Amino acid sequence: MTEAQIKNWEDPLPSGPCRDDYQPGPDSLPKEGVPQGEVFSFQFSESKIFPGTLNNISVYVPDQYDGTKPACVYVGLDGLGYRAADVFNNLIHQKEIPLIIGIGISPGFVPSDEFENPRFNRSFEFDGVSDAFCRFLIEEVFPEVEKKKTRKGFPILLSKNPNDRSCGGGSTGGVGAFSLAWQRPDQFRRVFSAVGTYVAMRGADEYHVLVRKTEPKPIRIFMQDGHADQCMGDIGDWWMSNLTLKRSLEFAGYDVQWVWGTGAHSGKHGTLLFPDAMRFLWKDYPEPVKAKPKQNFSPFFNQVVLEDEKWHEAGTSVKSPLAIFSAPGNSVYCVDEATRAIWIIQENGVSEKYVSLPDAAGILQGVSGACAADGSIWLGGNFGLFVFVPGTHEWEKKMDGAAVSDLTVLANGNVYFTEAGAGKLWFIPKDGIPEIASDSLRRPVGVAASPDFQWLAVIESETHFASSFKLEKNGKSAFGQRFYWFHVPDSCDGLGSGKCAFDSEGRFYAATKIGVSVLDRNGRTRLILPSPLRGGQAFVTDLCFGGTGRTIFILTDGQIFCRKLKTEGVPNFLPPRQLPKWGAG
Repeated sequence: MTEAQIKNWEDPLPSGPCRDDYQPGPDSLPKEGVPQGEVFSFQFSESKIFPGTLNNISVYVPDQYDGTKPACVYVGLDGLGYRAADVFNNLIHQKEIPLIIGIGISPGFVPSDEFENPRFNRSFEFDGVSDAFCRFLIEEVFPEVEKKKTRKGFPILLSKNPNDRSCGGGSTGGVGAFSLAWQRPDQFRRVFSAVGTYVAMRGADEYHVLVRKTEPKPIRIFMQDGHADQCMGDIGDWWMSNLTLKRSLEFAGYDVQWVWGTGAHSGKHGTLLFPDAMRFLWKDYPEPVKAKPKQNFSPFFNQVVLEDEKWHEAGTSVKSPLAIFSAPGNSVYCVDEATRAIWIIQENGVSEKYVSLPDAAGILQGVSGACAADGSIWLGGNFGLFVFVPGTHEWEKKMDGAAVSDLTVLANGNVYFTEAGAGKLWFIPKDGIPEIASDSLRRPVGVAASPDFQWLAVIESETHFASSFKLEKNGKSAFGQRFYWFHVPDSCDGLGSGKCAFDSEGRFYAATKIGVSVLDRNGRTRLILPSPLRGGQAFVTDLCFGGTGRTIFILTDGQIFCRKLKTEGVPNFLPPRQLPKWGAG
């Protein structure tokens, strides 16, 4: 396209009548003297992820491919489309993109038996906002493609490097391509989206919010839409949803290019733009697509996150960690199943055994821990409560009859713990007897007090809320309400284990199924730090602060990771401190 054409298509708010007479350009048509790749097709019907479905799969292999090393990949949803084979032939020949094997996936369907009434899976597979379709590709389709050979007899080798993988589609296929990269940036990083369905089909209308709140991911995206794009008005506004997502991507610092036109909900404009989209997505290859946190405009993000700091593994000597918790002196303790002991974990990865666990039945079941100001360790679980006092080298049984889910010990000696199965919050006054503070919570788990000891947060794991209680001078709790609101992954029914902590500004950190959720003092999720495992799909099951006090530790998929933050964590065994002034806005 010429610069004048690009300027015309990039008008952020095109107006006037619908014009959808776009025609493919020269790079989308066969050219004389350009080697022609091959395209073959097969049907796949052995899926375990989408059982019973039939998918038609087409594969493009460039003529230059010789089978000696893995090739880059493009996955087209709803088939290759957009004259992709001709575009790839031309751009590969012109050395504008690398060698790419294209895989076109038709949406699956489950045939009916007696009457013509199949179950069409297109919306289920493409509109769904989970990693199911990505797993379908990686675990099932790609291995089937690699069983084939080219017409020249070469084996088909697909790169496993996410930087070598792209995907694209239109409408529901467009949002499906975006989901491949968003849900699994460890698998896909280059996205082409035409007339994308970022509306309320199955939850994609939330993407523009999650893009703003989630730590930036290494994704590059080319977007196309037209101001006359209206498909199903009862579900959403296609045109405005694309504009909204584009603005969110820019706000969060993503490498995004958009071209708006005057067309309706069709593939004509996308077909015209497809060659330029491929040039943009593969520019500077093999330089990797990187996240750009320094370009993020979120004040909250920039108050919490150190731009160049990433998750790194800690406590590698501990092979089966069950729980982590803060300890005096900026240490972190870890309960290890294999050694039946508590270990001291350092942010540099060094760990050492501290004390063996009590010799009691069920001591590892549902275990959690907390430290008191005097260095004593409180251990809770299905077995009740134990306390270990340094110097005595002995564990004392503190309470039977309650299956403790999580607990915290305040500097004033008051103890609060949750009992998920019974829906209870318990309070143990210093040197007092346990009493029930609330018995109407939905599987309460994580519990923590604000740094000034004015408020107690309790996560209810079967909801997307945490309740807030006022702490009175006598330690009793009052005025509970579901105050903190969380995002929950589409495939989950609740938050998960929900261990939690506060920082010195009163921000609330919770281990959830979507990652580390960071909320402001008015109960709103403002930042999500995904797990470093499985592209962020792994659940975060525990967290605490340690190291310098500005280091957050997490437990995810049975591994411990940590990273430095700009903020300082405040464990409850520290003396109460006044928080900065805060408003209602």
